[in-house]
Amino acid sequence: MYYASIGIIALIVHVIINNEALRKVENTSANCVRLKYRQYLFALILYYFTDAMWGLLYEPRWVIATYIDTCLFFFAMALSVLFWTRTVVVFTGNKGKSGKILVGAGWLIFSIQLIILAVNLFVPVAFTFDAGKEYIALPTRYVVLFMQMILFFAVGFFAIVTALRSEGEKRSHYRTVGFSSIIMAVFIALQTVFPLMPLYSLGCLFGICIIHTFVYKDKDIEHNRQMEAVSQKAYKDGLTGVRNKLAYLEALADIEISLENGTLKQYGVVVFDLNGLKAINDNLGHEAGDEYIKSAANLICQQFVHSPVFRIGGDEFVAILRGADYENREELENAFRAIVDENQQQGAVVVSSGLAIYESEIDESYNDVFKRADELMYARKIELKSKK
Repeated sequence: MYYASIGIIALIVHVIINNEALRKVENTSANCVRLKYRQYLFALILYYFTDAMWGLLYEPRWVIATYIDTCLFFFAMALSVLFWTRTVVVFTGNKGKSGKILVGAGWLIFSIQLIILAVNLFVPVAFTFDAGKEYIALPTRYVVLFMQMILFFAVGFFAIVTALRSEGEKRSHYRTVGFSSIIMAVFIALQTVFPLMPLYSLGCLFGICIIHTFVYKDKDIEHNRQMEAVSQKAYKDGLTGVRNKLAYLEALADIEISLENGTLKQYGVVVFDLNGLKAINDNLGHEAGDEYIKSAANLICQQFVHSPVFRIGGDEFVAILRGADYENREELENAFRAIVDENQQQGAVVVSSGLAIYESEIDESYNDVFKRADELMYARKIELKSKK
């Protein structure tokens, strides 16, 4: 039971700390390392399971079941060595001859292990059980374990050498992976000396814990940052840098949900429209028009600092007011109009605006608030044209 308990504990800890890494990801080039590492983790799950089962089956001397489990045990071990080698080579980005040799060695050891297990069905060459149902380790078992140990050492030194040629975070990560591989190699050597002790399980567990702490968490944080950057890019208007129509539609959905569950009681909407953009495009060109649009966006953002600003059309913007901007909405709107009046006199950017607030007694949806703000914006546009 002692032997089985180590495998069970290793399996439980393995699944807990690698919960995120074990989740399915898309099969893309960006996820290549994560996919290879995930395969290695699943190979280790199989290994831990067979290792734990070996202890449970061997203790009552269930020979046939133990024999089958022992075959699966050696299969899972060789598979984990192969997958570990592939993971390290892909992780270091080495596409040269040395990386190919290591992966080829992994496949060779895995193939040899399969052949030995097949032969062992007819002629005991790896392991057997004597008349007293005692497990007996045979020479080829030691040969394959020695080959796996050498490969682990080779992979470890390969990663460390790669680290010496790298800089920054990569150097730290490659060095950690290299030392983890060497740790696992040492425990394979100990497993060879003490065949009835679950030492390889402990070595793999130590190695995985080190990688999870010093490598995978960093890579996971980096991956999340990249995903967040992609997400932000998807919601950002390419010209002005404010939020785009997609972000606006999601904001509207959020408003409706917040109103329904009672978490949102009040908000305001400011609708903006640029004056004179068509004339600028026609007379000065679209590049000048783009600069005019960017100037308008900057003007809106500088005034409504605490509110999300959306570009919902070519020359249309919307700001949704909450918190401090909502409380100070009249002062902000008056100040914005004063700036626009001055800009019109100086020939700078001119933006019409209209502000409306949500009134629960009369407004059935966001569109009702938007329509009032839009009407006020058009009234302001007419006022500005008359002043001009």
